[in-house]
Amino acid sequence: MMQDLHRVLSTYWQQFLYVLPKLLIAIVLLVVAVFIANRASALLGGRLRRRSHDPLLPDFLARLSKWAMVLLGLMVALNVLGFSGIVGSLVGAAGVSAFIVGFAFKDIAENFLAGVILAFNRPFHINDTVEIKGLIGHVEALNLRTTLMRTFDGKHIFLPNSLVLKEPLINYTRDGNLRQEFTVTVDLGPDATPDQAINIILNYLRTIPDIQQTPRAPYINLEKAGNTTADLRVYFWADSDDYRRGVLQLKSRVMQEVKQELVGAGLGVPALGQ
Repeated sequence: MMQDLHRVLSTYWQQFLYVLPKLLIAIVLLVVAVFIANRASALLGGRLRRRSHDPLLPDFLARLSKWAMVLLGLMVALNVLGFSGIVGSLVGAAGVSAFIVGFAFKDIAENFLAGVILAFNRPFHINDTVEIKGLIGHVEALNLRTTLMRTFDGKHIFLPNSLVLKEPLINYTRDGNLRQEFTVTVDLGPDATPDQAINIILNYLRTIPDIQQTPRAPYINLEKAGNTTADLRVYFWADSDDYRRGVLQLKSRVMQEVKQELVGAGLGVPALGQ
């Protein structure tokens, strides 16, 4: 038995010595491929960023090229080791499909393909404010598998690219303009009319630099009129590049100051609403 064990170990050792040069060459090739992939992706990303106003697509293409070159280096290393059959199966479409399904990478492949579509379709840019499935925040990055979004309270949310592609996506900042509205209930008293309250509000809105005047001028609709009260719907357009400051905070300030203007003119404001 000891002679058989010695013969088996000796055979394995001889096989290892035979494979060792190929193994060393394969490791060197893989290390070189990773080094070239990092340098080439950085160079490609830098050139694309200089030609693009939005870093989303350049960053995605740089990552994609990096992993493509690493995969190519891995295939060359496998070929040096004599695993040409594995390389051929990976290159073939059937082999790739079997590889993905066999190792339960279906979701990863789906998210990767969705990321490619999002990178070229570009429903959003970096720092755009978007809403997906009730989640609102700034887009910070598009990775090979996930889309990174940061909410206004500082939370980082990693959304699968397939989810972002399939679900309805609301982009609040794509066009740079967004209409805001709110309702104000005015107590007119015995003498005032709804038109007087409307003119007071419009005159105030025309003095705010952050509210667009042309071609989208603010306007007001009379939604309900009682004996002494009127419900007015106020509409105005704002710059949405900075959604939180240019839209949400502006709307809050306008609502407060509209109330002050009406009270200062002798009119009551029993209610303000969305």
